[in-house]
Amino acid sequence: MTDPEKERLKQEFRDALERKNHRDVHGTAHLDAQSKARGPKAHADHHREFRRKSV
Repeated sequence: MTDPEKERLKQEFRDALERKNHRDVHGTAHLDAQSKARGPKAHADHHREFRRKSV
């Protein structure tokens, strides 16, 4: 490859990367969603309690 071809190819990749990054910036903010974590004292109904057998 000659230098002008290499530079053209590099520029095409830079342009493609810039388009990709620009597209990702405008993603969904998910502002209407809620966090699954409700706080340190949240109910953990799925939590199973294990106790040792007394001997």
